[in-house]
Amino acid sequence: MPHYKDNNNQIHFLDNPEFGHLLPDGCVEINDEEANSILVANALIKPYVYQRAAEYPSFADQFDLLYHGGYDAWKEVIQIVKDKYPKE
Repeated sequence: MPHYKDNNNQIHFLDNPEFGHLLPDGCVEINDEEANSILVANALIKPYVYQRAAEYPSFADQFDLLYHGGYDAWKEVIQIVKDKYPKE
């Protein structure tokens, strides 16, 4: 999942390049290592939040799962990631 940094050193995630127009002005794409470094330095989020976000299916895949498998199927897939990275 691509990561972007804005002018205020805030991190943004974008799972589909088609939605790049939704990013704040001045955002530049950064690699995973730089994103991790900024997140830790700014203490923006707990590590489990970032770890979960990196492993959740894309929004398109989640919507497809909801449509075809329903809410229970979606919860099952999401719970696997939540169990892998529990809240601290």
